[in-house]
Amino acid sequence: MEHGEASNNQEIISATLLRQEQDIKEIKSLLQDMTLLSTSSRWHKGKPESAPPLRQTHLSQWHNHRNLPPFACQASERAGATIVVSGDGRYFSKDAIQIIIKIGAANGVRGIWVGQNGLLSTPAVSAVIRERVGADGSKASGALILTASHNPGGPHEALSVCNEDLGDKCTKLLADGPFWDFGIKYNMENGGPAPEAITDKIYENTKTIKEFFVAEDLPDVDISTPGVTSFGGPEGKFDVDVFDSASDYVKLMKSIFDFQSIQKLLSSPNFTFCYDALHGVAGAYANRIFVEELGAHESSLLNCTPKEDFGGGHPDPNLTYAKELVARMGLGKTNPQDEPPEFGAAADGDADRNMILGKRFFVTPSDSVAIIAANAVQSIPYFSAGLKGVARSMPTSAALDVVAKHLDLKFFEVPTGWKFFGNLMDAGLCSVCGEESFGTGSDHIREKDGIWAVLAWLSILAFRNKDNLNGGKLVTVEDIVRQHWTTYGRHYYTRYDYENVDAGAAKELMAYLVKLQSSLPDVNKIIKGIRSDVSDIVQADEFEYKDPVDGSISKHQGIRYLFEDGSRLVFRLSGTGSEGATIRLYIEQYEKDSSKTGRDSQEALAPLVDVALKLSKMQEFTGRSAPTVIT
Repeated sequence: MEHGEASNNQEIISATLLRQEQDIKEIKSLLQDMTLLSTSSRWHKGKPESAPPLRQTHLSQWHNHRNLPPFACQASERAGATIVVSGDGRYFSKDAIQIIIKIGAANGVRGIWVGQNGLLSTPAVSAVIRERVGADGSKASGALILTASHNPGGPHEALSVCNEDLGDKCTKLLADGPFWDFGIKYNMENGGPAPEAITDKIYENTKTIKEFFVAEDLPDVDISTPGVTSFGGPEGKFDVDVFDSASDYVKLMKSIFDFQSIQKLLSSPNFTFCYDALHGVAGAYANRIFVEELGAHESSLLNCTPKEDFGGGHPDPNLTYAKELVARMGLGKTNPQDEPPEFGAAADGDADRNMILGKRFFVTPSDSVAIIAANAVQSIPYFSAGLKGVARSMPTSAALDVVAKHLDLKFFEVPTGWKFFGNLMDAGLCSVCGEESFGTGSDHIREKDGIWAVLAWLSILAFRNKDNLNGGKLVTVEDIVRQHWTTYGRHYYTRYDYENVDAGAAKELMAYLVKLQSSLPDVNKIIKGIRSDVSDIVQADEFEYKDPVDGSISKHQGIRYLFEDGSRLVFRLSGTGSEGATIRLYIEQYEKDSSKTGRDSQEALAPLVDVALKLSKMQEFTGRSAPTVIT
């Protein structure tokens, strides 16, 4: 084991930024001679406002791989413990796993669990932490998840970011490339994301650490074959346990859902099914669950081979990026050659997000979580005793609120970030929760869970069609959604994403919106000048949340404009993008009249969209005449 000291060698930093295919072996050889790079480089010049401080933009920088894992161990006092290390399989993941194993061995970690081939979905990691028991009786104390979520990856994903210390060399490096999205996420012993108190401590450590140990003489571990590899050294025994990526997760899903009833649905000649993994890690589970366990045809699976560059696509399950699925479901610009399936779904890179589609019909994530909550007790055995409560993120539509009120359930509105749901679940206050950003889940784990959401919808469809599978008229996804609107009303809802906006311009826009809130009469005067048919604003604020479990307060969680008729405009900066800033604009209108719930969503929301764009001066601040993505 070697003991490293900080280096400011900018030539090495330059080399780590540039990982061209022809130089990759030479660069790796160079890096193997090092134990630590300078922590004075500008990667962490400022703390991200929303994203966990472990997110990276281009982790070809060796020091980010090598410094951050021991920080996680140090901040959470995990010496002597077992840690899960796996991810969505994106480019450089296998290298990162070997690096982290060497750091773990040298810094007192007792063992590391790795999913076969380095693959574990984010929800599966949570399940493994909570459920798996090692051969020696050990339990995992936490996990390092190698993912950048729904962001693209691979050696040819060009990003316009670089280390400011490189000066004039920056331009050449960006021109030569390539760069890619990568990230390291730390989860705790409850299976959920580390809370802010821990991530803040890790971040502070990144600014002060001077040295760390690394077991450079430890050979690389074969992560392609399940089995335990044991090492002995100055710190004692150290095990690397490579295990099947899907078994624990499949077992958990079978304990939650009635697989037999879903199997009957999928085997019915009336029902057709399609699932798109977008070449993310969900593909490692799709065949096991949908084909082997539930009997779906292999032809119903799209892009279910995990690839380190996601097949050159953007693994974000929405109507813009899941193009092949959208076209097959009859929602593309041209009609498909074959009749669309009755049900379709997609996952993101690390399989924690989901998109639900019916034949020629899109289910908004806000409606999806509300419909799951409304049908869970009768359709899903896990919830047969009733729901403890429900929760949604603040930007998510209020569809879940109406269900909670109707069913007399505890309800919580939290900031964006799954850790807030985790606190409620650990306290026994929440069973089902969701985010508008295609995240849905329950208290079976402490992460959102894309495949769980698909199985929940299949369970609802199976229950609603239990008497229709032998020739009767099928109750479709669209039928279920429209019946829900009739019962609970419809929340017309859309989200406009402006990606890679100049960060300074984005902050100026948000500051302007806050300033506007000082005088609601003036705001209403502006609105009437834009659209006279829009209600007055009765409340405007920056959302602030006091956690009912630990009393912590989260401020500046989004700017809200609340209208007299129940409509909402929400503006928020997102921290999950890889470059620049992402402005998210959420527009919602509630309609209780069942005769008016069938309108086209964009038509119904047009007045509010007009108000939102002109009130915020979106084009003036950002230079954008249209959003990057509309959902």
